[in-house]
Amino acid sequence: MEIKEAIVLAGGLGTRLRSAVPDLPKCMAPVNGRPFLSYIIDYYSGLGIEKFIFALGYKHEAIVGWIKQQYPALSVEYAIEKEPLGTGGAIQLAVEKAREKDLLIINGDTLFKIDLPALTSFHEDNASACTLALKPMKNFERYGVVEINEEGLITRFKEKKHYQEGLINGGAYLLNIGRFRQQKRPSVFSFEKDYLERCYSFMPMYGCVQDGYFIDIGIPEDFEKAQTDLA
Repeated sequence: MEIKEAIVLAGGLGTRLRSAVPDLPKCMAPVNGRPFLSYIIDYYSGLGIEKFIFALGYKHEAIVGWIKQQYPALSVEYAIEKEPLGTGGAIQLAVEKAREKDLLIINGDTLFKIDLPALTSFHEDNASACTLALKPMKNFERYGVVEINEEGLITRFKEKKHYQEGLINGGAYLLNIGRFRQQKRPSVFSFEKDYLERCYSFMPMYGCVQDGYFIDIGIPEDFEKAQTDLA
């Protein structure tokens, strides 16, 4: 199996980044003179993603116009929410535009340099409903922790607090669309809380540990860090 489609979640308001980027969607925040989203498109195109489905909301016109101008040859579709649907609702809308049985989901404000072939074969070998790329991290409080057993099966999600070390949800997932659609859900819901945390106990969900480069520009300090990291 090869993963050729990706949903990019880029509909958020980016309220925590407003001080640094007052009038743009978060994924359009300039990093070394170009929108952060360009690093995501370039990296994942290099991994073999052939079609991008952008889940958009806030100021979506800015993103659509920029993609048309900068990536005229990119195979792209847009799932535009008229009101905030939460991450789950946004994914639910976007999977309607997918052709494959399994696809990649990534965040428009996070660059996680995953090993996609390794993640894909792990996902396939385990017949997983959803496989999370987990990033090992030390001394953090911005993220919750995901616990897995020896096979990589998710056994627990732990709340955000200060941790000395742990595995965080890196915001990159391989999703089996058929499994995701099995249950009826409201139009507005959280993918993390209402799908992952609610369903892992009865659906096969796995975590694959990957220690590639990771940056989430959601807060001003990490936005500043990206300017040096991605120089």
